Amino acid sequence: MNSSDLSTRASAALPGGVSHELRYRDPHPVFIDRARGAEKWDVDGRRYIDFKMGSASQMLGHCHPAIVEVIQKQAERSIFSADCHEAEIIWAEWVNRLYPSAERTRFTASGTEATMLALRLGRAWSGKDHVLRLDGHFHGWHDHALKGAKPGSDRASSLGIPDAVNDLIHVCAAEPQIMQAALQDDRIGTVIIEASGANYGCVPLDTETLRALHDGARAAGVVLVFDEIITGFRWSPGGRQARDGIVPDLTTLAKTVTGGLPGGAVCGRADIMELMNNATLRDGLAPAVSHKGTFNGSPLVAAAACVAMPLLATGEAQARADEMAARMRDGMNRAMADLGVSGLAYGDSSIFHVHFGRECLTGLSPAQIRGLPKAQVKAYRDGMLARGVDMMAYTSGLTSAAHTPELIDEAIDTFHATLSDMIRDGVLS
Repeated sequence: MNSSDLSTRASAALPGGVSHELRYRDPHPVFIDRARGAEKWDVDGRRYIDFKMGSASQMLGHCHPAIVEVIQKQAERSIFSADCHEAEIIWAEWVNRLYPSAERTRFTASGTEATMLALRLGRAWSGKDHVLRLDGHFHGWHDHALKGAKPGSDRASSLGIPDAVNDLIHVCAAEPQIMQAALQDDRIGTVIIEASGANYGCVPLDTETLRALHDGARAAGVVLVFDEIITGFRWSPGGRQARDGIVPDLTTLAKTVTGGLPGGAVCGRADIMELMNNATLRDGLAPAVSHKGTFNGSPLVAAAACVAMPLLATGEAQARADEMAARMRDGMNRAMADLGVSGLAYGDSSIFHVHFGRECLTGLSPAQIRGLPKAQVKAYRDGMLARGVDMMAYTSGLTSAAHTPELIDEAIDTFHATLSDMIRDGVLS
């Protein structure tokens, strides 16, 4: 059955025919049949170089042999029993060893659940219900994460979020002085920051700014949460906090922390994390902070994570991915210069973003970065996809340890051809 037929069936079974709003595509989504390394093939037999990599989860590459093997072996022993097991201990010990903020780790079933738990812990520890977040930073799709997620908007990016919840969330620009002013509101007890900068670094946070934001939160006495769901195990084995020596109180992780399987984690200071200890009483509650979740730390996920951890701990995977992303950024900038296109390919670590326009990126707001014309973004993504290169959302992508110079150079040629078509069609000048 081809993609068009599957899309017809999906539309009758799933809202919009998809299980995630970003998978929607007109006239129909891509239906993937298999993936290996940095490539994947759809049900129509088309092959793609993948720069989405499971929404950044497949740092080691699709179907890494060691991970496939351990999942198969674990499935023969126990898929899930809702009990404690040794692998979750080994996994937590790895996280605690690699992350400067981590004295204790608690596993969740997704990254969204991780940020939801981190905010609950921050509120419980501080005794304050109000949270400060930065404009355009993304922390998942739960009710307390959506106000301010759309750059330049002080509204939740979805219907169905009560005003009572939105009133607890404050939004400010990623500027130390502005955050310091916002923290004069003594109702705020928690600050959450996407460590890469807004939307996996589309608007990067330079190290000096991140350190100043950290120092401002410290001076205000609030609980500081770093969302390292993208940067974790990608910027370095210990995430951005280890690479740059900027340590929060709590850290949220997902994607790579699981070896690429569904799941997430919160790690941080023992005194805060121990609020989830069943022996901890507060106001007659035990544990003081409730956290459940049927599939937290499931044996299948933990088995994969325990194999991934030593592979990620050396830093070799990150160095390879970083090298390939730098090659991609350089090649894209050469292509734009060759074609006379005003724009810039940029990014940190193994991420690359493309912005078209004459304006300098320095000082642009998240709203301006996301402000490319929809027709331009669609022409770019559709053109790349039609030539067998799949990108992340908007005009971004990322690399893995499985990307090779040959794949990168092929993708750069595709980028050049796509821009040529966009110029011909009047979408890009």
